[in-house]
Amino acid sequence: MYVNRMFCVFIPWSMQIPTFECAFQYSECYFRFKENFHYEGDVVIGAFFPLHTFYTANKIAYGNVVNYYKDFYLKYKFNNYQFVLALVFAIEEINKNPHLLSNISLGFHVYNVPYTEKNTLMSTLIWLTGQRNFMPNYNCRMNRMSAAALTGTSWATSAQIGTLLQLYKFPQVREITLTFGPSDPILSDRGQFSSLYQMAPNDTTLSLAMVSLMFHFNWSWVGLLLIDDHKGTHILSHLRDEMDRSKICLALVEMIPVTWTSFSYNFWKNLKKIQESLANVFIIYGDIDSLQGLMDNLGQQLITWKVWIMNSQWDSTKQADYFLLDSFHGSLIFSHHHKESFEFSNFIRKVNPYKYPEDPYLPKLWYALFNCSFSKIDCQLLENCQPNASLELFPTTIIDMSMSEESYNIYTSVYAVAHTLQEMSLQQCQMQSHLKGEKMVFFPWQLHHFLRKIHEGDHMSLEWKWRFIEEYDILNFWNFPKGLRLKVKVGTFSLNAPQGEQLSLSEHMIQWPTKFTQIPQSACYTSCWPGFRKATQKGRAVCCYDCIPCLDNEISNETDVDQCVKCPETHFPNTEKNNCLQKSMSFLEYNDHLGMVLITIALCFSALTLAVLGVFVKYRDTPIVKANNRTLSYILLMTLVVCFLCSLLFIGHPNTTTCLMQQTTFGIVFTVALSTVLAKVITVVMAFKVTTPGKITRWLMVSRAPNYVIPICTLIQIVLCGIYLGTSPPFLDQDPYSEHDHILIVCNKGSDVVFHCILGYLCFLALGSCVMAFFSRNLPDTFNESKLLSFSMQVFLCVWVTFLPVYHSTKGKVMVAMQVSSILASSAGILGFIFAPKCYIILLRPDQNSLHHIRNTAYSRRNKPL
Repeated sequence: MYVNRMFCVFIPWSMQIPTFECAFQYSECYFRFKENFHYEGDVVIGAFFPLHTFYTANKIAYGNVVNYYKDFYLKYKFNNYQFVLALVFAIEEINKNPHLLSNISLGFHVYNVPYTEKNTLMSTLIWLTGQRNFMPNYNCRMNRMSAAALTGTSWATSAQIGTLLQLYKFPQVREITLTFGPSDPILSDRGQFSSLYQMAPNDTTLSLAMVSLMFHFNWSWVGLLLIDDHKGTHILSHLRDEMDRSKICLALVEMIPVTWTSFSYNFWKNLKKIQESLANVFIIYGDIDSLQGLMDNLGQQLITWKVWIMNSQWDSTKQADYFLLDSFHGSLIFSHHHKESFEFSNFIRKVNPYKYPEDPYLPKLWYALFNCSFSKIDCQLLENCQPNASLELFPTTIIDMSMSEESYNIYTSVYAVAHTLQEMSLQQCQMQSHLKGEKMVFFPWQLHHFLRKIHEGDHMSLEWKWRFIEEYDILNFWNFPKGLRLKVKVGTFSLNAPQGEQLSLSEHMIQWPTKFTQIPQSACYTSCWPGFRKATQKGRAVCCYDCIPCLDNEISNETDVDQCVKCPETHFPNTEKNNCLQKSMSFLEYNDHLGMVLITIALCFSALTLAVLGVFVKYRDTPIVKANNRTLSYILLMTLVVCFLCSLLFIGHPNTTTCLMQQTTFGIVFTVALSTVLAKVITVVMAFKVTTPGKITRWLMVSRAPNYVIPICTLIQIVLCGIYLGTSPPFLDQDPYSEHDHILIVCNKGSDVVFHCILGYLCFLALGSCVMAFFSRNLPDTFNESKLLSFSMQVFLCVWVTFLPVYHSTKGKVMVAMQVSSILASSAGILGFIFAPKCYIILLRPDQNSLHHIRNTAYSRRNKPL
């Protein structure tokens, strides 16, 4: 009898690259095939690989749909067949090497490891005893020298086989176990597994590598899907520590049940939580077998808006292949770095059933993928095969031409055994004992001593070697359109690299999930754009922030900054607060509108004052000019011209000279003006007092004593200004704070006390003049100007009393403009109130500016009835 055609799930080329999931219905012909693969040698290595699984008719094969025919089904894991190829490649390479085990040949026995503890232990006992109906502690193959057992891929399988081999206390059967699966801390327990060696590198820096990747892309809100066992708990602790150091928070943590089929029939109740989470990045950690159920369910949901970061290269052939999209497209996989082997790829190209007729798996591959048929005479013979068929023609999901991480561990394990035997052989030759012809005699337990001492380059294969290898390849899973299934190296992580250079990425090569058109963001907050900073939300995780604008004079020119940065004093933030701009120098310029207005006013009033002076000089002999001491009037008018012009010192670019002159010139000139007004008031008062004979006032009037008021008062002000300039003079200064976008060039007053003394002295003179003028306002005289002097002084006081609070509450141009305006206003008040009425009479009412008019006015005042 011969086997019926097997059933394969096939996706045609029109949609995507074809993939295969094959299950075989057993018949008598298929039972003739040996399940195990043997290659004899002087020393044999036992290999236990998960290659196929049995199913009964009342079950559906895991991960695909299978038609039911009779009683039994066989599910092949074709992608695991590379384990066998790596073993054969290493054995042949060693046997051909004249410098390694030149007189000893290596062989192997390959056994399938199903996903049940019973069948795993059964395969191990068959290898130990050499019989299916075995009897414990009896070996029917005493002529076979077994060196070690290779186990994997899960730690559970290794622990089961290691524990079984550990039970044998007889030296001749106590085997060494080498596990090529992921490293596990439990298997490192020498007290429990003294004969077991892990060939895979440790994952001590995996958490640091993953967190470095997240930190690089600013992923601060991350979810964890971990296998619910001791390894998951261990990596969770390490991830938490590394995340805390990098300020990365956990959005959620889900522990996945260890039972690998637990997700096959029960939809995961927390799947919706993952789909709706704000975290766009999830770490999936666990071994291939334990996570397969989870991966199937995630794949069926078409979750194309999450980035999955994984440590395992899962079996991607098991996902449903009826969509162009794939949930895992764009995933990032951390794989231990190992050298590429081009010789291994060439070896795979040449493998075929005719070259290795003892291999029971190659005929099945050719039968499944090259439309071969089994011979009716002998089930192992193939007919009608495609010419030049090669494993190279298989899709990478079936047989990958590049050596996988597990295959590299198998390759290294075989070399570890070979070098151990080489060391033992050399020692035995030196001791010249226990030799039988050219064959080596040893017990498996003797290998332990040599196995721990091996240290030969890439073939240093003990646990000690991998503690110092801290390098990962970062692979990007490309699967769009679905079926492409490429794992492309896009970066590395090396702990031995300099700080800051440990993570190396080629970002332009990374393909992200189809939902994203750029680098995905994963945070529990909206990114804080430049101009904003992060502020921790009360009662939430430290990674959750609000975005608040930067304060005045602060900027942030990056996204998601913790603190804004202050601009230098010479710069100011722009409106968006994402850049510092150079401040421009600011002062009251001549070409400013305000400066031009003030200059125009000053010049106009100066010209007007000169015109008034001209009028007074022209009509100097008229009564109205002569009546009020025309000399004092000339002095006052000329002083007012200087007062108007001194305001120009405050306009334009300040310098040291103008700073020294501004306040002193202002103080001295106004002192002359006010003392002149005071002299005029004294003159009026004395003019009426001199009519009384014998009074001393007559002598003062005749001696022109009021004229001495001007130099005396001015001298006092000059002394104050001298003290001012000698102790704390004004100086050129810059004010970068008063205005947002300007640096003010100002004249710093120096001593505020002396400055206010100068201003106070002026107010004192004005107040004295105002009081005396007020009391002399009713003195009889046709041209009595006491009232005019009183009004002018009141205006002066009002202007400068108002000036002080306004001056101290303003800065920059406005402050300077306020002082200039006060100078102009007070000067204009003196000019207007004192001289405007007189000019009106001189120019418009000349009839009143005559002796006849004066006599008539005096006569009318005397004859006025009481």
